[in-house]
Amino acid sequence: MYRSAGIVLALLLLAPVTAGAATAAFQTTDPAGRPLDSVVLSLIPVARGALPAPRPARISQAGKAFSPIVSVVQTGTPIEFPNNDTVRHHVYSFSPAKVFELKLYAGKPEKPVLFDKPGVVVLGCNIHDHMVAYVVVVDTPWSVVSGLDGSARIADLPSGDYLLQVWHPRRLGLPDLPVRTIRVNGELSEKVVVELKP
Repeated sequence: MYRSAGIVLALLLLAPVTAGAATAAFQTTDPAGRPLDSVVLSLIPVARGALPAPRPARISQAGKAFSPIVSVVQTGTPIEFPNNDTVRHHVYSFSPAKVFELKLYAGKPEKPVLFDKPGVVVLGCNIHDHMVAYVVVVDTPWSVVSGLDGSARIADLPSGDYLLQVWHPRRLGLPDLPVRTIRVNGELSEKVVVELKP
């Protein structure tokens, strides 16, 4: 009897932790209804509380290209830039959200670069002009980039109200898309249509 009471008590203690977890699924398209990849979707909590610590990220160079080309990270994330090519690269950004330079190098730089301000950071290479990548820095750990089929999913999301922020590389130079409030509770499914530059 004591053992079964202990199990019931343990389940009750665990219930609030798992009951609040939700999932947000997105389908991103262009205005013609075609699936759209590389869309950054960020859920910023309306009620600002303590957020999990940022997790380190990595953007590598191989085949004279950045990988991934589009990343989204939480403000305060350190990013490593390993060079897996047989040639040296010179990675830089002049974007207001992060100005930095990793001068001509091979292998792995001595320390990661800290992305400490929200905004869009455009990366380039001084040696190879065709190399371009984008880092979207946001004040939330709950973000995702849509895949080739336009789908994206954020799991283990605390239930509540969020601001949905949307970005795509082909919107550079256009006004920001309107931010809208959505309520997440259990399973959420959203279609997101993104207007692009011609």
